[in-house]
Amino acid sequence: MWTAQEAARFLTYCHQADPEIADLFEFLIGTGMRKGEALGLHWDDVHLGEGLLYVRCTLSAIDNNHLVITAPKTRSSRAWVAISPRVATALRHRALTTTRTRVDPDDPFTGLVFCRPDGRPLGPHQVLDRLHELSEEAGVPRITVHDLRHLAATITISAGVPRTVVSKTLRHSTLSTTANIYSHLTRQAAREAVDTIDRTLTGAQNTGRETRRPAWLRPPRDHLQQLREALGRVHSPAPPAFCAATDQPQAGRATTLRPPWPRTHERPSSRG
Repeated sequence: MWTAQEAARFLTYCHQADPEIADLFEFLIGTGMRKGEALGLHWDDVHLGEGLLYVRCTLSAIDNNHLVITAPKTRSSRAWVAISPRVATALRHRALTTTRTRVDPDDPFTGLVFCRPDGRPLGPHQVLDRLHELSEEAGVPRITVHDLRHLAATITISAGVPRTVVSKTLRHSTLSTTANIYSHLTRQAAREAVDTIDRTLTGAQNTGRETRRPAWLRPPRDHLQQLREALGRVHSPAPPAFCAATDQPQAGRATTLRPPWPRTHERPSSRG
């Protein structure tokens, strides 16, 4: 399987050596579509303004490479596919360079997006041979055309795209199909998930150790209580001192005395 760097190097070389076939490889990698679906795509199913296309046909080779247009592989394959800006650029370039000479409405090959200069369809074996030639010239490993679909899935799963989204993008019949094919990537994602938990907890513990003062630097709890009481006395006004004999505030006294007793308890009776 190619890496993302090898795929980019291959595409860069293709745009220089064979711009026509480079659009097809850009399309296959950028959408993850099957080879037959890409070769059977018609312009009527491409909607660049909406940023999507519809998969309704596939090109198949039967009976000694006899090319026919058939229905997609599965029912879930008949769906829409989103178009990225890079794929849209390849399709616009393809639209400018394609000569639409075949206008027979009864011809199933009329209006193909990826075709020969005369409008006839491209054979799957021709695409594979050209892929091998350009791969060798670009200095990247030799792979199959279907591996480009796996490459698209590998890039998205490795980037953290959920498997459900990848499954819908590849139009697999079930989510288990995606999980079974790319289980090695899901195991890698699982390891990255638990490693993230480990790093987060370890970082939180280290931060807590740095902010928490050592026990020998923290004052005892009774000292803290005394400090709070002292601050409370400073901020609250103290009542004036009283003279027990005159019941009047006594000036010049800094100490605070207890308020006077009630009249009945102020001075004990001598008669008793």
